[in-house]
Amino acid sequence: MLPILYRDERLIAIHKPAGLLVHRSEIDRHETRFAVQMLRDQIGQHVYAAHRLDKGTSGILLFALDKDAAREMGALFEQQKIDKTYLAVVRGHPPAAGRIDHALTRQRDDREWRGDRAGAEAQSAVTDYRTLANVELPVMVDRYPASRYALMALSPLTGRRHQLRRHLKHIAHPIIGDATYGKGVHNRYFAEHLDSRRMLLACVETAFTHPYSGERLTLRAPLDGDFAGIVRRFAWEATLAEGWLSPADGAADQDPPTKP
Repeated sequence: MLPILYRDERLIAIHKPAGLLVHRSEIDRHETRFAVQMLRDQIGQHVYAAHRLDKGTSGILLFALDKDAAREMGALFEQQKIDKTYLAVVRGHPPAAGRIDHALTRQRDDREWRGDRAGAEAQSAVTDYRTLANVELPVMVDRYPASRYALMALSPLTGRRHQLRRHLKHIAHPIIGDATYGKGVHNRYFAEHLDSRRMLLACVETAFTHPYSGERLTLRAPLDGDFAGIVRRFAWEATLAEGWLSPADGAADQDPPTKP
């Protein structure tokens, strides 16, 4: 069952787990589970994805329950009237805050895939960020005697494909667990020694004005699983806003190992 965060007669929002595709993909032809199909079966009616999250990204995923609502939500996304906040764990210690204004070459949606996924044209892409917390481990994961990581809050002002992942690679702070734009040695360290085997990127908050009721909605999807475990392991809980972290399950936290 997909956790439902919000539902009315026109819209529904779920908490998508990491590793689940939103819809059928030409790239992942072997996959048999999709959020669109699962939610349709769960609630017994057709749903229309209002936007997308990468397979490895967890968090808030919005759907419309009819075609008119799908058009309204699509317009809100296109007009950049939906505020989204993501959390990411990245390599290194980024600046305290900033803006990444870096155009990205267009990448086709999976449903448009016809061999060469990348388009030639570059599109404007802007992301604001804040660094919430840092940690330095006495472990030589790469070529330095210690390894630095950070927890970041990201606000994309545009909606380009893989924007956050590509922007963080661009500023040399790739997301941990990102097999495409990240760095394998750090991904393996987190998987093998910190019990984190997913991409550490999650949409934890979405805010918008309901296109029919006019109500201002703020939806939250708290971190859980591997991501929540990393936040607690590094004692980053106090840096998060209310509703961004699931309640602790009572398991004892572990200190980071000192040797890879």
